[in-house]
Amino acid sequence: MDPIVQVEGLRKVYGSTVAVDEVSFEVHDGEIFGMVGPNGAGKTTTIECLEGLRKPDAGYVRVLGVDPQRDGQILRLRTGMQLQQSNLQDRMRVWEALDLYASFYPKTADWRELMAQLGLEEKRDTAFSKLSGGQKQRLFIALALLPDPQLVFLDELTTGLDPQARHAIWDLVRDVKARGKTVLLTTHFMEEAERLCDRVAILDHGRIVALDTPEALIRNLGVEERIVFNLNGKLPEGFENALSGKIRIETQGDRVIIHANNGRKVPLVSEVVNLLTREEIPFRDLRTEQPTLEDVFLSLTGREMKE
Repeated sequence: MDPIVQVEGLRKVYGSTVAVDEVSFEVHDGEIFGMVGPNGAGKTTTIECLEGLRKPDAGYVRVLGVDPQRDGQILRLRTGMQLQQSNLQDRMRVWEALDLYASFYPKTADWRELMAQLGLEEKRDTAFSKLSGGQKQRLFIALALLPDPQLVFLDELTTGLDPQARHAIWDLVRDVKARGKTVLLTTHFMEEAERLCDRVAILDHGRIVALDTPEALIRNLGVEERIVFNLNGKLPEGFENALSGKIRIETQGDRVIIHANNGRKVPLVSEVVNLLTREEIPFRDLRTEQPTLEDVFLSLTGREMKE
C-alpha cells in the first residue's frame, strides 16, 4: 500500500534562515506519526507545507495522493487540521462553532455525536472564552474531525495544558486512531511522542536526525540507564571501580546518579544494591530511570530540550 504522505527533499527558507532543510519521510495509513524537537526545529513549517498553508521552496510533497498547493481545496475536504495558533470568537458557543464549521463541508460527521464523544455536551451552550484550555483543545479536535477525514493534523496540541488535561487529550488522540484515522502530530514534549506515536521523526535545525519507532530509537542509540539514590554522606573511594562495565557516577549534594550503557549482562540495579549492602552504606529513595526519547535527543544533539 502506498504511503498516504510522501515527502522528499522538502526545503523552506525565510531570508537567511533555513527552516526546513532537505526533509524526507513517509506516513503510513492508520499510524500516529510524530515530528518532535525543540521550538524552532522546523516542525510547524513542515506540517504547514503538508497542509497547503505554506509553499515549499523545493522538494516533492504528496498528501493523500495530491499536491497540497495545486489541490488544496480537495485536500481540505479529506483532512482535519488543528493549527498551533487556533482561536474562535469569544462569545461563540460550543454548539454554534460545530454547527458553523459543519456548514463549510458538503458532507460531515454528526457534530452532535462528536460533541458527546469528546466530552463537550455539558459545555454545549458555553462561550468559547469560558472554556478551560483542555476544553478548547477538545473543541478544536472535534472541529478537525468534522469532515470525517482520513488524515488528521495536530500541531503542538497540548502546549500550555496542565498534566491532567494533557493526559485527557492523549486519550482522545488514541481514540482518533481507533476510529481508523491516520494522525500526524508535532510536539516538543518527548514524553508525549513516546506515549502516542507509532513512529517518530526527531528534527533539529530543520533536519531529521533520527526516524524510527520510539522503542527502536531508544534501543538502537545505546542511551544510558540510570540508578538514582540518596546518601547521608559520600560514597567511599573505589566504589566506581567495584562496579562492572563502563560506569559514570554523578553527585548532586546527597543525591547520587549512576550512569551505565544498556546491554549489560548483570542488571545495574542489582549490582548497585548488592554493593551498597555489602559495604554497609546506608541509602534511601533508590529508583531506576529508564532511557527515554529525551535521552535519545540529547545523545543526538548534545543539548537540552527547550520549551
